[in-house]
Amino acid sequence: MKKILLIGTGGTIASKETGDGLSPGLAAEEIVNYVPEVKDLCEIEVFQLCNIDSTNMNPRIWTALAQAIKENYDRYDGFVVLHGTDTMAYSSAALSYMIQHSRKPIVVTGSQQPIEKEGTDARVNLRDSILYAMDEYSENVVLVFDGNVIAGTRAKKMQARSFNAFQSVNFPVLARVQDGRIIRYLPYIPEREPVRFFPEISDSVCVFKLIPGTRPELLSYLFENYDCIVIESFGVGGIPDALMDTVYREMKKWKETGKVLVMATQVMNEGSNMEIYRVGQKVKKDFQLIEAYDMTLEAVVTKLMILLKQYGSSYEDLQRAFYKEVNHDILCAV
Repeated sequence: MKKILLIGTGGTIASKETGDGLSPGLAAEEIVNYVPEVKDLCEIEVFQLCNIDSTNMNPRIWTALAQAIKENYDRYDGFVVLHGTDTMAYSSAALSYMIQHSRKPIVVTGSQQPIEKEGTDARVNLRDSILYAMDEYSENVVLVFDGNVIAGTRAKKMQARSFNAFQSVNFPVLARVQDGRIIRYLPYIPEREPVRFFPEISDSVCVFKLIPGTRPELLSYLFENYDCIVIESFGVGGIPDALMDTVYREMKKWKETGKVLVMATQVMNEGSNMEIYRVGQKVKKDFQLIEAYDMTLEAVVTKLMILLKQYGSSYEDLQRAFYKEVNHDILCAV
């Protein structure tokens, strides 16, 4: 029998009604009892890392989670992480960069309703996740929700309350779990490199979402206080004329100190392309800006958090590493 480690972090799946709203209260050991049928299929052990609302998730907990998997990696055939939905896409992306080339599956899941509630989606999601973690052809970090198996770097929460909360952005779902069967849509290509762990992570990354009329002084403040700024621009990506002088001044001032500027787009699908319009083309060429292309914002942010620790002293090395594909995270880089 396969041996699976179930790691609890809290979230809606573990929540109980308190009178002041839902709050995580069930331990992973209690949660697994709601799907007793899986105990006949595999050996499950549990580890309670924390019990929080996922709004409170942070890089420190990601580090602890990655470390827990590293310490237990040789003892188990797969891992299932119970997590709240609000930051689940960030955590699945973060784990994708912190644990690379894993031949063993690391499945992140949760629910829109508590597992105790009648008609909840929690039991199906947990059962599907354990089945996927048991499968011989499963590997790397994935998010399993509402039957969909999504690469950890491609998931995004699209619905606030509905059971079909997550979609795979700019990439097909890897598989479906349906009636106890796994239906795969992509050919199986086994990991050939040894698993690598990258536990160190920087929190000096921020997202600057442009709106019409954004004040230039905001950008100056962010350059002063963060090592990496991700600009969520409009359309395929560009800098408004009103911000251009500030961008040039700050980039010239800070680039030699290792500050990083990354251009992303607010548009969900199809990605950025700064080469199309003048507002993007010139600034990208002048400063060799890093461009997010078809990546999700969650993947961009967490990948940069890892790379800042590895290549913070070399902009060129960081840029090169950013464009290296990890767990299906980027397809359009040129």
